[in-house]
Amino acid sequence: MSAPVLCLASASPRRRDLLASIGVPVTVHPCDIDETPLVGETPHAYVQRLAVAKAEAAAPLTGLPTLGSDTAVVVDGRILGKPADFDEGAEMLRLLSGRTHEVLTAVAVSGPAGMLSSCVATQVTMREISADEITAYWRTGEPADKAGGYAIQGLAAIFVKQIQGSHSAVVGLPLFETTHLLCRQGVPIWRRV
Repeated sequence: MSAPVLCLASASPRRRDLLASIGVPVTVHPCDIDETPLVGETPHAYVQRLAVAKAEAAAPLTGLPTLGSDTAVVVDGRILGKPADFDEGAEMLRLLSGRTHEVLTAVAVSGPAGMLSSCVATQVTMREISADEITAYWRTGEPADKAGGYAIQGLAAIFVKQIQGSHSAVVGLPLFETTHLLCRQGVPIWRRV
C-alpha cells in the first residue's frame, strides 16, 4: 500500500473513492466546521467558503497538501442540505421532481502553491418522482446523509433524466478540476492505479 500523498479533510467515502480512482492515496482527517450559510451569501460563495475552511482546518495535521470540498444542491436559489428526517427528505425530492436543479461542488487544496480552489456547477434534470417512490427511496437509508436528499451514484440514479456538466462533481468531487489543482500542488496522480 502506498503512503498517503494527500490529506482529505472529509469523512466522505465517496470523495475518498474518487481520489482512489485517480491513484491518489490519502489520509483522512474530517473537520467539524459550522456549515450555516452566512446572511446574504450566495450558494457559490457558500460552497467555496466551506471547501477552503475545511482545507485550512486540516492542513496543519499532517504536513501534506490538504483537500477540502463541499457540495450543495441548489433549487430556486435555495441550498438543500442533508435532510434531518423523512419529512424534510420527501420535501426535497418533491421540490426536485420533474425539474432541473444545480449542484455546486467546490474543491480547495492547500499546499506549496498556497490555497488553490475551483467551483463546478452541474445541471441535473430529474423525472417526475411519485410519492410512493419517495417513501420507498427514503426507506433504503441512502438519502439520509446526502445533500439534496439523493445520491446520483446510488439508487436515485433511476430518477435522473439528464445531466449537463461533471458527474463526479455531483457525486462529491470534480475530478477534472481536482486533478488540475493537485498537479499544481505537486501531488502525484495515478500512484496506485
